[in-house]
Amino acid sequence: MITGPQQRAPARVLSIAGSDSGGGAGIQADIKAITALGGYAMTAITALTAQNTLGVQGIYPVDPDFLRLQIRSVLNDLGTDAFKTGMVGGPAEIRVVAQEITAYRQQNVQTLFVLDPVMVAKGGAALLAEDAISTLKAYLFPLATVLTPNLPEAERLTGRSVETIQDMRVAARHLREETGAAVLLKGGHLSGDDLVDVLLDDTGFTEFADKRIPTRHTHGTGCTLASALATLLAQNHAMADAISLSRQYVRNAILTAPGLGHGAGPLWHAHPFRK
Repeated sequence: MITGPQQRAPARVLSIAGSDSGGGAGIQADIKAITALGGYAMTAITALTAQNTLGVQGIYPVDPDFLRLQIRSVLNDLGTDAFKTGMVGGPAEIRVVAQEITAYRQQNVQTLFVLDPVMVAKGGAALLAEDAISTLKAYLFPLATVLTPNLPEAERLTGRSVETIQDMRVAARHLREETGAAVLLKGGHLSGDDLVDVLLDDTGFTEFADKRIPTRHTHGTGCTLASALATLLAQNHAMADAISLSRQYVRNAILTAPGLGHGAGPLWHAHPFRK
């Protein structure tokens, strides 16, 4: 029997999120980022969207029982080293995801979970119903290793205005005290050219700063960052190191964006990247 060279199995990442028909965000962005960073991507789709760079034209939810079947099919055979969630749907879908993560962790206690609380698409379409927010907080937040909200999401989750770096620190502390998870609050919506992301974890606050890139090609940045982070954490990078590398990967993907579409264009996930 001929066999290939022995190599270490790649880190497995299960993305539970919505499908973006335009390929820039959601499941499609997750698969691209995880693969580019050397992980093995698996998926459970929560909803289909008709979507392009101009916005979301339609959303078709996946039945909760079929969502559960997707998750179980993956976990019962392939397993995972990290979960990543994005667009999770309504209360019923959220409860399914929480139940399956909890059941899997009973046998695999070290499994990581990056929770990206996706609420609104880049074009403004609502991706999380108001009645689902309380379910998200009650069922999924306690399971998260790290939360990755942007500023508008942090405002909805905390009920606080978040407009400055100090506001970000206050909001991050609120979310960490509420969940026990590490919190990476993303500052892409800050005004001005200086952008700061704020991490609060067991070591305290860490800030990551960069200059804003003047471009319209930022569709899928949040999904890409969260899936990159899940991959790097599953590869045993420390939290701050994984965030730093994920941010650089996303920044390079923006800088090398292919210039497609007439609205918020997609990133280039396949750019060369050395960890």
